[in-house]
Amino acid sequence: MRDLADFHHPISDLFNQPKTASDWEQYRISKEQVAFFHENGYLADIKLLDEHQIEALKKALDEVMDPKHPLHSLFHEFHSNESGDPNKVLFHSLGHWRIAEAFHDAIWNPAFRMVASQLLRDRPVRFWHDQLFCKPAHHGGNVAWHQDYSYWTRTIEMQHLTCWCGLDDATEENGCLQYVPGSHRWGLLEKPALAGDMDGLMAMMTEEQKANFKPVAIPLKAGHAAFHHPLLVHGSYANFSPRSRKAFVLNVFADGTVSDTNEPLLEGVPVIPKGEKMGGKFFPLIFDPERL
Repeated sequence: MRDLADFHHPISDLFNQPKTASDWEQYRISKEQVAFFHENGYLADIKLLDEHQIEALKKALDEVMDPKHPLHSLFHEFHSNESGDPNKVLFHSLGHWRIAEAFHDAIWNPAFRMVASQLLRDRPVRFWHDQLFCKPAHHGGNVAWHQDYSYWTRTIEMQHLTCWCGLDDATEENGCLQYVPGSHRWGLLEKPALAGDMDGLMAMMTEEQKANFKPVAIPLKAGHAAFHHPLLVHGSYANFSPRSRKAFVLNVFADGTVSDTNEPLLEGVPVIPKGEKMGGKFFPLIFDPERL
């Protein structure tokens, strides 16, 4: 039994690693896709996983969801149901990369790392934290409208990025992501309860913002991902369908981001004093375009 955060490199053969600069080119997205991201605040339908990788991650997910897992203490957060309503279940956790080899190595997926760097304006990328979001069939809970950075203001400057990747097909029926295009230009709003009232954020928006609140659904096949800006307003509705909706999230930031607190940045992580650059065991450098 070991803490996989001690390993800042892949530890399995689940994801083939490019050996030359030319090997990386297959993962590069187009200038048009990058421009779409900066204009709208998101980029969807990027294939990250093949069938074998999906199955490996689903198997790992089933194992780490067990509260009796021998490494359960390594989670930063673990919510069997963050909503608190047994009729609207939302499993949500942080820290499974420390426990399961498949989720550890997903951080070093070259398809993910290349796109993350491009969307962060070709800068080196550091890992921030991972998340699991699982909505069971028939009674899966919602994720309220929110901006990711409203929960991350303990870090500055705001140069973060979120990648959401499905392990099941995500549809409007089973609670796929919903984005509000252009809302990343609205500035920072107050944070609502993540698994609370779907529309709680509305009380924190201006009349102009409410008038421009026009969500679009982001259905995705399993193994495909959507990337979004840290200020983009997004959420997902409850799952009352007969199919589950399992997904994992990788959050990253541009190298050079610093701590803005003297409290632990994550539960169980040593303090990085305010003003100091984030790095070390829990925030590894995962990609540097200058080192290809």
